[in-house]
Amino acid sequence: MTGETVKLAFRIGYLGSGFHGSQIQPDVKTVQGELIRVFQSHKWIDNNSTEHNLVLSSRTDAGVNVRVNGGVVTIEKSLWESLGAKKMIRAIDDRLCEGISFLDVMQVAEDWNPRIAQYRVYRYRIEGIEFWKYPGQVFSEYCNLFTGTYDASNFARLEEGKEPKRTILSCTPWIVDNRVVGFEIVGLAFLWNQVRRTANAIFKMSIGDLTIEQVKQAIEKPEIAVDFGVAPPEWLILWGVSWQQLPLPESVSEPHFTPVPEGRVAERTMRKRWRLAAEHEMKSLLYNEWAAIGELPITHHNES
Repeated sequence: MTGETVKLAFRIGYLGSGFHGSQIQPDVKTVQGELIRVFQSHKWIDNNSTEHNLVLSSRTDAGVNVRVNGGVVTIEKSLWESLGAKKMIRAIDDRLCEGISFLDVMQVAEDWNPRIAQYRVYRYRIEGIEFWKYPGQVFSEYCNLFTGTYDASNFARLEEGKEPKRTILSCTPWIVDNRVVGFEIVGLAFLWNQVRRTANAIFKMSIGDLTIEQVKQAIEKPEIAVDFGVAPPEWLILWGVSWQQLPLPESVSEPHFTPVPEGRVAERTMRKRWRLAAEHEMKSLLYNEWAAIGELPITHHNES
C-alpha cells in the first residue's frame, strides 16, 4: 500500500462444516483464508498480504458454527471513501463461498484490537450428543459450577504462554420451545476447547458418568490434571462477540428444535436421522439470524 490507509472492523458469520477452522492454514479451506482470497480478488489487499493484515477476533475449530465473529483489515483510504459500507458488503458477499456471510463493516481507530472484546457468548446444543437426557433442575447447578474466575487448565487445551485463569460471567440453561436443549456460557475470553470441554463435563454429569464433586475438584485444584474429554464441535455456536463500538445484536428469531426421539421405537437409525435433521435446524437458525443482522444501510436512490 502506497497511500494513506484506514482500518476497518467487520463482522461475519459462518457454518463450521465448510471450513477447517477459522485461522489460515496451508492447503485447506479456512474462514480467514476465504476472506483474504476475496479481498485479493478485488485487489483491495495485495497478494503478498498475509493474516497480519486481516485478523479475526475469536478462533474457532473445524465444525464450530458462528453467528457473529469479527475482525479487522487495512485498506487504502481512497478505496474506502469510494466504496462505503454498502458497496463493500455487496462486493465481498457476492464472491464468498457458501456458508459464510459478511455482515457489516465500519472504520475504526488504528489501535482498535478485535481480540479485546467486552464479552463473548457461546451456546451449546447438548441434546445433540447421543444418550444425553435432561437430568432435571440439577442441570442449572451443573452450569453454575463453571461461573466465576478460576484456572481453567483442566477444561482447555493449553497453549504455551497462555494465561489459564479465565472469568466466566454466566453459564445458564439454553431453553428452546420450553425445554432445555443445552447451555449458554458468557465470558470475557476463552481458552482453546474450553467450551467444548465444559460441555462434555456437563454431559457426563447429566448421564451419571461424573459427579459434581469431581468437577468441583477439577476447577478448584487445577494442579491435579484430569481430562473429561471434548464434546463434538457441530453442536457449538459462537453466538457472538461484543465490543463497545459494535455491541452484540439481539436475537431476531425464535428457533424451533425438534425433540430427540425417545422410547422403545427410537432405535439407532432413527436417532442418527434426527441428528442430521438437527444439524440443519442449527444452520437454518444461523441463516435467519444473518438475514436480519446483515441488513444493509439505507442509501439514496441515486447511489448504486
